[in-house]
Amino acid sequence: MPGWSRHLTPAAAHWGLGLVCLGVGGQSGRLRTVRERVLSSHAVVLVTAGSGRCNDRPVAPPTLFNLPAGVPHTYGPDEHGWSEQWALYDGPATRAYAELGYLPAEATPIADAASAALLFTRLRRALDRPDPETASAAALHELITALGRPQTEHPALVALARNSALPLAVTAGELGLTPEKLREVVHRQTGHGPKEYVQRLRINQAKELLAETDLTVVAVSRRTGFNDPGYFTRQFTRRTGVTPSTFRTQQRRE
Repeated sequence: MPGWSRHLTPAAAHWGLGLVCLGVGGQSGRLRTVRERVLSSHAVVLVTAGSGRCNDRPVAPPTLFNLPAGVPHTYGPDEHGWSEQWALYDGPATRAYAELGYLPAEATPIADAASAALLFTRLRRALDRPDPETASAAALHELITALGRPQTEHPALVALARNSALPLAVTAGELGLTPEKLREVVHRQTGHGPKEYVQRLRINQAKELLAETDLTVVAVSRRTGFNDPGYFTRQFTRRTGVTPSTFRTQQRRE
């Protein structure tokens, strides 16, 4: 049962980064099944070879699964064994990542095993840095954001983004989906509902126009799909904390 592990004890300042790495390791072979274990921290496991089960669900490589803190879990390979890499982590950012859909409850197949393994290699190398706690936190953020969601953009998102500046948003029916399916697709890949996703795209585009052009606020609102300039100003202010005019003043160099 060849394996390795490294463990860290972050200081209070490291917890302020939002995410801390508490341990990293890997092993392969005919490993014992973990039965009804409860961890005090969260864990992420990448299976790169072999097959088995996680919480009574089949696992085939390459697959990533998360183990939430305080929740009993059972997992392990079949009689032929498997290869796994794992990381223990915690911090206030874990709740945000879970709400945004980056920490799925079920095992998630990974399209690119080599890229996934490279992310764990970077995390392992971070432990050799002079400040491993800070370097591993950065590597963990990258790992979760890269592997926690499907990396292939769904056609529905492409269509919503392409038409986000239209006054009337594209409907689920026009995309060949039911409203429920559209909500599921958008939330799985963005962490938001369709309406919120489109609104954020519009505000992002409005920021670019305010910073880079001389278009009036009214023109910017219409260019980004807001027919009512007053509504645009209220939405922009609520989401950014400043009015469109103030944002332009802050961003312009002259």
